[in-house]
Amino acid sequence: MRKGTAAIGSLFFLVLAPGTTAVLIPWMLTSWRERVPPPHPATRVGGLVLIAVGAAALLSTFGRFVLEGRGTPAPVGPTQKLVVGGLYRYVRNPMYLAVAAIIIGQALLLGRPVLLPYAVAFLATTAAFARWYEEPTLRERYGPEYEAYRRGVPGWWPRLRPWNSS
Repeated sequence: MRKGTAAIGSLFFLVLAPGTTAVLIPWMLTSWRERVPPPHPATRVGGLVLIAVGAAALLSTFGRFVLEGRGTPAPVGPTQKLVVGGLYRYVRNPMYLAVAAIIIGQALLLGRPVLLPYAVAFLATTAAFARWYEEPTLRERYGPEYEAYRRGVPGWWPRLRPWNSS
């Protein structure tokens, strides 16, 4: 897949999937209204930090799919190459963790605890998807390369040092 096609496909998928889970559904649950009385300023700042870090990580992972993998994160436009750079050197599922960070950040920023069980449900759903669809698909597509990566990089709790394939 060409970089331009991968970029357009990834942008479409970014709006569709994370846009729905990290923007539309939280808006439907909260209408972006903060709790009255508003949360403590330190809690709000913590929420803003989580949202910013999550958004930066999410955009970074999407870019990595385009530049390194020459494809998209969407199952209909898979990468030509296994993506193991950037945040993927620390954890196998940084995209899902980034979305969860955004949702938890919104909960803190707005003081809306209803978003916390939603974040847990999101993580449980994506963990099941990763375990039962993504991992077998990547194992079939990339074989020993994926197995080595899977052995070296944890799925959900980041490594302290980046993984090196060599």
